[in-house]
Amino acid sequence: MKNELVLKEISTAELKEKLETERDMYQKMLLSHAVSPLENPNKIKESRKTIARILTELRAREIAEQK
Repeated sequence: MKNELVLKEISTAELKEKLETERDMYQKMLLSHAVSPLENPNKIKESRKTIARILTELRAREIAEQK
């Protein structure tokens, strides 16, 4: 819930930047988890959900601009 409120306040350019960093971090976690298990593997799931939330917000803004 709190994350959604923060995403709505961030500008589109900042959201795109945050998306790139989140994707990079997600890839690094996957790679390190393949080599040796992470201490908390739930972070992978949280990262994937964060990426989805950002993409959803970007898509919602894109649809709002079209109307």
